[in-house]
Amino acid sequence: MSNIKLTKIFKTACIASDHAGFNLKEDIKNHLINKNISIFDIGPYNDHSVDYPDYAKKLGNRIKLKKSDVGILVCGSGTGMAISANKIKTIRAAVCYNLRSTRLSRQHNNANIIALGSRLTNKRLSLKLVEVFLQTKFEGGRHLRRVKKI
Repeated sequence: MSNIKLTKIFKTACIASDHAGFNLKEDIKNHLINKNISIFDIGPYNDHSVDYPDYAKKLGNRIKLKKSDVGILVCGSGTGMAISANKIKTIRAAVCYNLRSTRLSRQHNNANIIALGSRLTNKRLSLKLVEVFLQTKFEGGRHLRRVKKI
C-alpha cells in the first residue's frame, strides 16, 4: 500500500462502526495506526449488537463540531451509516465501493465521511479505498458551487 499523507488534506480522523462492521473497523484502524496516522475510535469496542444510527450520529457530530476533519463509518452495507450521518448538517457521507466512486466522492462532492460495507467490500479493497479517500483532494471550482447547494 502507498504511504498516506493524511496531514496534507486532513489533520484528524475518526472511525466508528456497528457490530457488523466491527472487525473491518478494527482492521482499518490498525492499518492506519501502522502508517503512523492518529485515529480516534468512537466505538463500539466489541462485536455485540448495537444500532448503527447511534454511532453514525456520534461520528457525524464530532466532524460537525470540528473535533475531527474526516470520518470512516463501517456497517454491513455502508448505506445505513451514510443515511444516518447525512442527516447532520455539514456532513457529506459517501458509500464507496470501488476506486472511482471513492475518488469522485472526494473530488466532486467533498465527502467528509467514507462509509464502507463490511459484507460487500473485502478487507484488502476497503483498506485501499480508505487510503484513496484520505489522499484525494476536493477539486473545488464548479463542484464547490454544487456542494454549497446541499
